[in-house]
Amino acid sequence: MRHVTIALAEPPEVAWAGVAVHGVDGPHDVFRLPDLWQLHLYDYAAELVVEGTPHAIAPGHVSLIPPGAEAHFHYRGRSEHLYAHFRLPGGGDPRTVPVMRDAGDQAPGLGVALRQAVAAVPGTPARASAEVWSVLWRVASLPVAGSPHAVVAAAMERIEADLAAPFTVPAIARAAGVSHNHLTRLFRAHTGDTVVGYIRRRRMSRALHLLRESTQAIPAIAAAVGIPDLQAFNKACHRELGASPRALRARQSP
Repeated sequence: MRHVTIALAEPPEVAWAGVAVHGVDGPHDVFRLPDLWQLHLYDYAAELVVEGTPHAIAPGHVSLIPPGAEAHFHYRGRSEHLYAHFRLPGGGDPRTVPVMRDAGDQAPGLGVALRQAVAAVPGTPARASAEVWSVLWRVASLPVAGSPHAVVAAAMERIEADLAAPFTVPAIARAAGVSHNHLTRLFRAHTGDTVVGYIRRRRMSRALHLLRESTQAIPAIAAAVGIPDLQAFNKACHRELGASPRALRARQSP
């Protein structure tokens, strides 16, 4: 088994979460939970075999094992990992994800969330559910390193981190680790839009939100979305949103 299918429209029901220590009494354990998913975040090197398929474990790797699947762990000494056992009610579009994957720079954040779930299980199960749900979404969304999806995701992350910045496509490409032309091709293929078009769309989406939902002054909103020139901001609102900033603000929901 190399992939599993999960649906995350509804939060999981967490049966238990904790810190497990293995490999002390022996190098081999077998786990099978008939009704529960298993989520693990590892801090050691070992091997996991799920339904006959081997997976290398390394620090920062995360695994998802479905209910009923037999999991064999082969340890190389004392081995500690964070885990959660849970039920998934399903609902929403199913996602196919690898049984084992490298969480990369996401691993520390996943560890913090899982430790919060561990602390919450005894007294606040809703908090535990929320933390594990967050981890599951993040695991399901992890890009495969070096894949086109990972490149586009890195570019989007750079853009979303500071919409007010004076972006250039070459600078965004450098942040994503590819050439200008390569990013342009990948972005068009995966989003149907250009990098510049995506930036413009995201800026105006944020501007519309701030105009309708906040009392922030229009010049401040213009600066916050990287268009500090008010004349240019007015033109952008007319072109992209169909009205002036003042008219858009007047249409805000009560």
